[in-house]
Amino acid sequence: MKKILFVASEAVPFVKTGGLADVVGSLPKCFQKEHFDIRVMVPKYLCIKEELRNQMTYINHFYMDYLDQSRYVGILQYVHEGITFYFIDNESYFGGPKPYGDWLYDLEKFCFFSRAALSALPVIGFQPEVVHCHDWQTALIPILLKDRFHDGEFFCNMKSVFTIHNLKFQGVWDVKTIQRLTCLPDYYFTPDKLEAYKDGNLLKGGIVYADAITTVSETYAKEIQMPFYGEGLDGLMRARAGSLRGIVNGIDYDEFDPENDTSIVQNYNSKNVQKEKGKNKIALQKELGLDQDETRFMVGIVSRLTDQKGLDLIQCVIDELCQDKIQLVILGTGDERYENMFRHYAWKYPDKISANIYYSEAMSHKIYAACDAFLMPSLFEPCGLSQLMALRYGTLPIVRETGGLKDTVEPYNVYEKSGTGFSFSNYNAHEMLGIIRYAESIFYDKNKEWNVLVCRAMNKDFSWKTSAMKYQELYDWLPGC
Repeated sequence: MKKILFVASEAVPFVKTGGLADVVGSLPKCFQKEHFDIRVMVPKYLCIKEELRNQMTYINHFYMDYLDQSRYVGILQYVHEGITFYFIDNESYFGGPKPYGDWLYDLEKFCFFSRAALSALPVIGFQPEVVHCHDWQTALIPILLKDRFHDGEFFCNMKSVFTIHNLKFQGVWDVKTIQRLTCLPDYYFTPDKLEAYKDGNLLKGGIVYADAITTVSETYAKEIQMPFYGEGLDGLMRARAGSLRGIVNGIDYDEFDPENDTSIVQNYNSKNVQKEKGKNKIALQKELGLDQDETRFMVGIVSRLTDQKGLDLIQCVIDELCQDKIQLVILGTGDERYENMFRHYAWKYPDKISANIYYSEAMSHKIYAACDAFLMPSLFEPCGLSQLMALRYGTLPIVRETGGLKDTVEPYNVYEKSGTGFSFSNYNAHEMLGIIRYAESIFYDKNKEWNVLVCRAMNKDFSWKTSAMKYQELYDWLPGC
């Protein structure tokens, strides 16, 4: 049996700020249990719900020298859905109200966590063949496995896989600071290792030293080898292209299941979707104070309200869009300019736009179930999960062809009678408006074809099991594993 350890800064159901937590918390349970022993290690944050913290079992503790101090490292355990989660405890580092905050302190906190995670393995007696690290917060681990943890029988054959969830976030500070926090010698801080543009860069170090690198879609794996998407590391990504592969994320098909979802008014499946889905639209229109009309084309947006998500494109054409027979439902928080933009247009077009400037898991499910289409015009999108949820609920995605959006949404082809949604390629507001109106025309004028698209979308499989098979192939491919 192959032993794998996931190490990350967050995981559902314990702590979540983004899609990283979904991957780390949901993917391990989808591996073949007879062949893989997958365990997860995350920090024990004080902001984890008390009811979960109270169920954790104390395993052991030790003291570790770090930054000229002897620091406490506690190890706790919790078994969730058959997967063993380990928690690294140190209240001075993980006692804040949220997992991330001050950038400089986060760098110190996660350098400590990376070192503590490896140091804890002999204490708990778990010797993985592969340590699978996620994002810059654990990028120090592949370096340590090639450095001071390389000597001795316990660690010498351990391999590392490093997954980039978003190349934009890199763990960068001046070289002197990064050297102090990582406790690494001078020779690591050269342009071919951790130094980048005269700064220290943790993510770069993880990419350089990992035995294999993955990112969260095939298209994003190609995009980050180009300057526009490469965030200054495109040359390194091209150099490591032979060790890089893209594996699309999945979603939890038990949590996102229109047939059994308790958050929605009317459950449905691909067989009765035409008859039952519209009842969710009427219920949401009533709840949000919109005109109650099952035949109205309703478009949903569930998103962080940031530049990355293409909201400036929407801002350019929202007045034009509201001249159509359409309703727009927005859910999310983010940049103040976009929050206020949607509030303004909801005031200007109260019968057409509902701006819900907060986040609620239950409301997101209602939007996926009620809407006809789901808009994601992202500037870049490493993978994206919202379009997968929309597909699952028979809500056709309208996306820009970038990253995981391009890999997961097949554009409608009127001649081949194929597709699961709609897409546009250039980052252009009127190109986006054109494809929204094209989707509108199919909805209103070719309803039978729209219904076929909906059924095809619902029958696509983007569950974690598909992703797990590809990660299993990767672990088997690693030399010496």
